[in-house]
Amino acid sequence: MVNHPKSIAAIILLISTILFLTVNVNGHWDFALPLRGKKLLALMVVGYAIGVSTLLFQTLTHNPILTPSLLGFDSLYVLLQSLLVFFLGAISFTSINPLAKFTLEIVLMFGASLLLFKLLFSKSSQDLTRLILVGVIFGVLFRSLSALIARLINPDDFVVVQSASYAQFNTVNPQLLGISIVICAISALFIWRWRYQCDVLMLGKSQAINLGINYQRLAFGLLTVIAVLVATATSLVGPVTFFGLLVCALTNRIARHMYHSERLILVSLVAMICLVLGQTIFEQLLGMAGVLSVVIELAGGLVFLILIFMTQRR
Repeated sequence: MVNHPKSIAAIILLISTILFLTVNVNGHWDFALPLRGKKLLALMVVGYAIGVSTLLFQTLTHNPILTPSLLGFDSLYVLLQSLLVFFLGAISFTSINPLAKFTLEIVLMFGASLLLFKLLFSKSSQDLTRLILVGVIFGVLFRSLSALIARLINPDDFVVVQSASYAQFNTVNPQLLGISIVICAISALFIWRWRYQCDVLMLGKSQAINLGINYQRLAFGLLTVIAVLVATATSLVGPVTFFGLLVCALTNRIARHMYHSERLILVSLVAMICLVLGQTIFEQLLGMAGVLSVVIELAGGLVFLILIFMTQRR
């Protein structure tokens, strides 16, 4: 019975993949398959990175309504785009080498988060709540600086900043897929090694320490992997605030009492289904009449409100 939800999700993902690769091809297989194959791979990478990072963050914080975006990754990404446009201009910004820009974004976001983790975990309190609070404060600071820059640049540059500030699932650069896959594969090795410790961590910090878990080392390791995954996904497609919350809520509803060895796989499958099937509907059936990222943010925001109301009732 444990494998039942996972098997169903795998079948749905397989069907979604076939639809994504074959709908409206009209015989142009030599052109459509390579193009759609790269886009499909990008969607799966983003789904894995966002889904797994959010699940691990909720495990660490023991809160089903928190996401890694609280640490300010999305705001830092938007601020970086604003600064690049402000200093380089719109034309130079659009001509930047994608791989160099991707590497710069990952290094800055990961470096900033690693510095924050080091500073807070070096204190004797090792307070995770303080870490989240500091992340929220930095997020507000980054958003305020981005708003200030938006008032200083001309309208043409502002349009470029706005375009880069939202997730775009249909314009992923194929050059960035290789390094993204390598990063996700390496992170998967560490996460799979920690899966049993994450099960113990669900009991609470005190219980985990009493059962022999090195909490400080595990928490720092999980936060580091979360930072890498979020930085990779954000640099690849742009900021997605509520997508992780949406897929984790669906996963928790489908299988509430599964171990992390099952939940990690299931949340990845659910995230991939949402992106692949959603992109198929909007791109092939609706003719790009809507934007998938907007619908995902709307659905995730509604789920966030529902979870808050459910928590208050309890």
